[in-house]
Formats: sequence, structure tokens, C-alpha cells
Amino acid sequence: MYGMSGPYLIRGSVSLPEAELMWRFSRSSGPGGQHVNTSDSQVELRFDLARTEALPEVWKQRALERLAGRLTGGVITVRASEHRSQWRNRETAAVRLAALLAEATAPPPKPRRPTRIPRGINERRLREKKQRSETKRGRSARDWG
Repeated sequence: MYGMSGPYLIRGSVSLPEAELMWRFSRSSGPGGQHVNTSDSQVELRFDLARTEALPEVWKQRALERLAGRLTGGVITVRASEHRSQWRNRETAAVRLAALLAEATAPPPKPRRPTRIPRGINERRLREKKQRSETKRGRSARDWG
């Protein structure tokens, strides 16, 4: 078995702690011929978000809040079974988990500051409204006769 391709960075210098990752392998459904019935290529990666020490406290709180729907007792689970090799599925699962945590720990976006509408634009809109109403008034059946 080859070594995993290095630490999976979440953001900045924070990466997934190899020691806290729990792996489970099972038989994957789908194509693979006779080999598929004997090899455990589906990968399930679990990470205990509630108990980890690897993430800064602020990030941890943010992630727990944002991923609340996906957590089972503070543990996040990622599955990968699209590749036929267990090793590639492990890679995929780890990358997916890192991306998920990166998104969940990102700082909230800056609040939007409302901008004022330039006076010219407002005036033009009102002018066009007035003109349109004149056009429509001109169509009314009063003057026909």
C-alpha cells in the first residue's frame, strides 16, 4: 500500500490530523467484475468534530453550527466509492472531508453595506414612467368618437 499523499490542508497551516481519522472499508456496489465481490473498496471516513483538538476553538464552533445537520453525535462521516481502488477512494474521502471543513470553518462574509442609488438614475426612471403612462393614457378610448 502506498503512503497517503501528505497532510490534507483545511486552511492556512491547519490540516486534518491523521491520528483522529477513523476509516471503515466495505464492499462497494457497481462495476468491477469478479474482483468487486472480494475487495473492500468503499471507504467511510469519520472525524470526531466535537472532540478534536486540531482545529482552533472558533473554527470548531463555526463548523459544529454549520454542519449540525450532517453530524451524528459530533462525528462527521464522508463516503467514497466511485473508484475501483480502495486507495483512490481513501484519497477522495480525505479530500472531500478537508473541503467540507474548509467551507464550514470559513469566516462569515462581510456584511453588505447598502449603496445609494445615484440621483440621475432615479430621475431617469421617473421620467420613463411618466412617459409610459402618457403613452398608455393616449390609448384610452375617451377621445374616439
